[in-house]
Amino acid sequence: MADRHLYPDTPELRARWGAFAWTVENAEKAKVIVARYPEGRQRSAVMPLLDLAQRQVGAETQTQGWLPIPVMEYVAAYLDMPIIRVIEVATFYTMYNLVPVGKFHVQVCGTTPCMLRGSDDLIAACKKRKMPTGGVSEDGLWTFTEVECMGNCASAPMVQINDDNYEDLTAERLDAVLDALARGESPKTGTQEPGRHTVEPAGALSNLTAMVSENHDYRGEW
Repeated sequence: MADRHLYPDTPELRARWGAFAWTVENAEKAKVIVARYPEGRQRSAVMPLLDLAQRQVGAETQTQGWLPIPVMEYVAAYLDMPIIRVIEVATFYTMYNLVPVGKFHVQVCGTTPCMLRGSDDLIAACKKRKMPTGGVSEDGLWTFTEVECMGNCASAPMVQINDDNYEDLTAERLDAVLDALARGESPKTGTQEPGRHTVEPAGALSNLTAMVSENHDYRGEW
């Protein structure tokens, strides 16, 4: 599962991120975010502001982004709240990366429904590509994490890569998605099952139609 720990607070880290501040565009976004909350409740904006900060770091590093301690300190100061409260939020929610990640953060669900549908094969496919767990591959492209359920059980097994979900996967289908990303392409998101569009059962939505056709009455007069 995901290993949650803070990246070491070193002089090198301070030199790189100690002067972090919103870009002009993100400064406007931050104002809009904080304004959503009632007076005296501005600290409730900590979650979307951490996400905004992570995305800014990602834009600067050409990765999915993460949260160095100085960046979390900036968010804490922006909201006038203790840094420990910000760290508590960042370490609790796995949507926040606490250590550097690659351009593509490959999060494979290993919970029971996905496991029963072949997530072990997906994990093996990632390891075959030498994706490091909690680290960054030599080419800077990949970080691998095995995660808990992400709510796509009806289209298991699934993988989340950055902001997108890829479902109904096999090792071969995952390889095709990863190859496309490595080439700079945008592979189809969602289900990878041909002919399937959402999470309807295999064969499409046929149960209700079958009930009506067999009973010839949909008003309850069976």
